[in-house]
Amino acid sequence: MPGHGSDFIIPRYKMILSYDVPSASYESYYQFVLRELVPALQEEGLYMVEVWHTAYGDYPLRMVGFVAEDFHTIQELLSSKRWRDLEHHFLSYVRNYSCQIVRYRQGFQFVR
Repeated sequence: MPGHGSDFIIPRYKMILSYDVPSASYESYYQFVLRELVPALQEEGLYMVEVWHTAYGDYPLRMVGFVAEDFHTIQELLSSKRWRDLEHHFLSYVRNYSCQIVRYRQGFQFVR
């Protein structure tokens, strides 16, 4: 639950997923993200705060940011079987995937 009983969190870390979505798998990808990935990460204490789409240039098509209050929350997720299963499923829909953990900063944070 956010903020240990409150309706908000104080983000300190961000997990940034960047990737391309082939047009052939877009609908399945979209359904998976909305119905499985985002709810599962929220249950683990990571909350989606941004989604960026690249309209032009040699960059990943999509970047999604999830925030957490502490690094331990992210470590626990990344070492879990649940994450391995989610990530494996996610990889069936996307290409050029990367997952990076950074200290939270408000606004756009590009990592390559």
